[in-house]
Amino acid sequence: MELSIVVPVWREEQVVPEYLRRVIPLLKAITDDYEVIFAMDPSPDRTEDVILDYRSKDPRCKLLKFSRRFGQQMATLAGLQYSSGDAVIVMDVDLQDPPEVITDLVAKWREGYDVVMAQRRSRKDNFCRSFVAKVGYCLIAKLADVDIPKDTGDFRLISRRVVNELCLLKECHGFLKGMVAVVGFKQTSVQFDRPARSTGDTKYGPLGGIHIGLHGMVSFSNNLLSFSSLFGFIVAGVSLLLGVAYALMKLAGAPFPIGNPTIVILVLFLGGIQLITVGILGEYIGRIYDEVKERPKFIVDTAVGFGAESAVAGR
Repeated sequence: MELSIVVPVWREEQVVPEYLRRVIPLLKAITDDYEVIFAMDPSPDRTEDVILDYRSKDPRCKLLKFSRRFGQQMATLAGLQYSSGDAVIVMDVDLQDPPEVITDLVAKWREGYDVVMAQRRSRKDNFCRSFVAKVGYCLIAKLADVDIPKDTGDFRLISRRVVNELCLLKECHGFLKGMVAVVGFKQTSVQFDRPARSTGDTKYGPLGGIHIGLHGMVSFSNNLLSFSSLFGFIVAGVSLLLGVAYALMKLAGAPFPIGNPTIVILVLFLGGIQLITVGILGEYIGRIYDEVKERPKFIVDTAVGFGAESAVAGR
C-alpha cells in the first residue's frame, strides 16, 4: 500500500458522504494504491452504516469500530497501527482539514520528508476557540521540551518508518503532535487556510481544547514543576521581606497596617498558591498513574477490510 488515510469519526453521518465525495478523486489522481481507514467510536447515529454502504462499492474504504468510546486521540493511534501505507495521512472528517491539501503533503513526502505538517495560515473559528488555541500553542511552545510548531493540528503526513516508531511509544495520552516531535526525522510543513465546518457540530468545546493543551504541556515538559517551585520561593521571599518591614515599622512606632482584611487577603493568596501547586503535582501524578496501569489504548470490536495479520498486529 502506498498511501493510507486515517480518519477518526464519531457521530458524523452527515459529513462522511461529502468527505468521501471530495477526497476519493484526489486520492485516485495521486495513486490507485490507497486505503481510507475510518477509526470510529460507537456512534448513536448511522455513521457506521454510511461507511459500510460506501465500502460495498469500494473495498479500499475500511472501518475500525471500538468496543466503547476511547476518544479521537486513541482512535487516531489505532488507525496508525492498523494502516499499511508507505505514507499515512491523519485528518479530520469535518472538512476543516481541506482534502485538497493532500496533494501538497504527498508532494513534500516524495521530496524526501518523513513528516509533513499542515500548518494553519488562518482559521474560521469563533473567538473563544481561536483564543484558547492561540494561548495554548504559545504556552506549549514555551514549556515543551520538544519542538511543537504553532498552528499545527493532527492533520499531517507521516512516513512508514515514523509510524513504526510511534507504535512503539507507550504513552497513553495520545497527543500526536508531541509524539511525532519526540520521534523526529526530517520534517517540514505546508500552509493552508482552515475553513469553517461544513455541516454538523464540533465535538470539541473550549474545555476539550484546554484538556488537550494540558497534555501537551504536562506530558512533554517538567517546567511546570520548576515554575511552581520558583513561585514558592518568590512568595516565601516576599513574605520574609514583609515580616522584616512590619518589624521595622513596629520598632519605629509607625502605624501598623494589620487587621482582618490584611489577614484574609494573605490567607486566600497563600491558599490559592498552594492549591495551584498541588494541582500541578496532581496532573503529573495522574499521568504517572495512567501510564503504570498499562491498560490498552483501544479495544477493537470490529475491523472491516483488514486481513487476519493486520488484526493480530493491531491487538
